[in-house]
Amino acid sequence: MTKWPIQKDDLARPAYRALAKKIVEAIESGDLPAGAQLPTHRALSYDLELSVQTVSRAYDELSRLGFVVGEVGRGSFVRGRKNGDAQVPWNRSSGGMDLIDCSMLVPVTGDIHTNSMAQTLGELSKDLPQGSLFSFRPRATLERHVIEAARWIAWGGVPVDPERIIPTNGNTAAMSVALQTAALPGELIVTETLGHHTLKSLTSTLGLRLQGLAIDSEGVVPEAFEAACRKNAVKALFLMPSGLGPTCAFASLGRRQTLSDIAGRHGVWIIESDAWGPINPSRPPAFAELAPDRTFYFTGVTKCLLPGLRLGWLVVPESMISAARNRHLVTNWMATPLIAEIATRWIIDGTAHDLLKWQRKNLARRNAIVKSKFGLLDFASSPHGMHVWLPLPEPWKAQDFVELARNEGVAVAASSSFRTGEQAAPEAVRVCVGTATEQELAKGLGIIARLAGSSPEPALLAI
Repeated sequence: MTKWPIQKDDLARPAYRALAKKIVEAIESGDLPAGAQLPTHRALSYDLELSVQTVSRAYDELSRLGFVVGEVGRGSFVRGRKNGDAQVPWNRSSGGMDLIDCSMLVPVTGDIHTNSMAQTLGELSKDLPQGSLFSFRPRATLERHVIEAARWIAWGGVPVDPERIIPTNGNTAAMSVALQTAALPGELIVTETLGHHTLKSLTSTLGLRLQGLAIDSEGVVPEAFEAACRKNAVKALFLMPSGLGPTCAFASLGRRQTLSDIAGRHGVWIIESDAWGPINPSRPPAFAELAPDRTFYFTGVTKCLLPGLRLGWLVVPESMISAARNRHLVTNWMATPLIAEIATRWIIDGTAHDLLKWQRKNLARRNAIVKSKFGLLDFASSPHGMHVWLPLPEPWKAQDFVELARNEGVAVAASSSFRTGEQAAPEAVRVCVGTATEQELAKGLGIIARLAGSSPEPALLAI
């Protein structure tokens, strides 16, 4: 189906979102190539019988999302994508549809979170530590927080000296500092061939090389890692070993020990992402426990407790404490003290543990809904996970499936969003379970299961 030029009958309400969505589709289909100039606001408003303000609002949204760039005096142009640019694996513009969004990896939330935060903010208004407002000294300001963070991390299975902990504004900041500390520009990072959706873009920005390694149900295949180390000077191995990755791969203790041994023999750092922390109550020891002298480990509370609590912790090898602190100082200075204060109080008074138990309970219920709806479909999941991995039967193509599912009111993420190398991604989708209500989730999963169990119809894909 040709997606450009847009016809006025193609637009639903609200019109600005529908227009933005249609232009995104035209860009992603190639109908609007990189560098193409979009019509002027006035010309497009005339053609589509819209107000100039509506077109301007759509163009502003496209600019915010990074699809177009405006040049003063020249107009708006489709932004060219660099090879390292991240492909966002979640729904960005609904075009006026009420979507059940199963594309974004988020925890379940409810009144318990709102009430907990309201209570804590009320308490803070009465006895907020002055250092949280006025201090520029990271170590002094966050000393109390780091001690409590060490308790939380140890409770999650990783005993750690507080001196090795660097508080960060979330897992992304921790990941960035770990990469900058472990490797210099031009050096090689290896990872799962289907892995973290921003890693390719981040390593490119930092001037690092990235290579994807073959994976199986436990993650990186040891033979692939060994071969890469023999062929190249690998600087670090980036892993998501506890079900966090898109394929839900969960490494056994044996697999972790084998990869750790290979890294030790070849002098390779390990960067371990454990972003959703102790969601799974029974898991093998972390790489940070098996090989603390060579592992950069990061975790946080954003995924397991509350999305708005942007706080992470990077645990670094003892030999790299000074280097990692310097990298963090020049890129972030320090974690936001007020957010760290909230997390500290929650750890001390038990709120964090209560929210974690609530999260586990709700994720278990939602994964039970997945099993009931997906039935005999071939899919992978992780204990108490926030998503499932659904390989698509032939002749489905992942992008076609994503498009048709969106047309039917459900957003899922295509496998290509997680590709870390040049090899083609398998035809599969990631389906997240944390968003929406359980009733909406059940409805969305039913639609996904029905589509996966049927053959794609070109006529339907063109609707």
